[in-house]
Amino acid sequence: MAVDDTTRVRLDKWLWAARFYRTRALAGEAIRGGHVRQNGDPTRPARPVRVGDELRIRKGVFTWQVVVDGLSDRRGPAREAGQLYRETEESRQARAALRAQRRLDSPRPARRPDKRARRHIHRFVRRQAD
Repeated sequence: MAVDDTTRVRLDKWLWAARFYRTRALAGEAIRGGHVRQNGDPTRPARPVRVGDELRIRKGVFTWQVVVDGLSDRRGPAREAGQLYRETEESRQARAALRAQRRLDSPRPARRPDKRARRHIHRFVRRQAD
């Protein structure tokens, strides 16, 4: 059930409902691992989230800085989850710049491998598995 703004919701439950993590267990692991900060401070999975809190969520190389706009203790459609928070403009720009940089840095083959090249790849992969 969705809750009103006066009710408090656990941080791990909110992260799950806002679709940052697939399960509450993964959200709890990320919080305990220091990947989530609430109002600039390390936090715990059971700490309550309030409207107006600032969260910094790090997943892999990407970081989101969001402000909590709504509370929910259930996981709904993505459209509803997107209304629970708003991302700061600096965060959005930083993620876009990092995504563009990673795209430029990733080596891309000039063309798809032909039959001979695929055989070499398969042999190499089999050797690595042994």
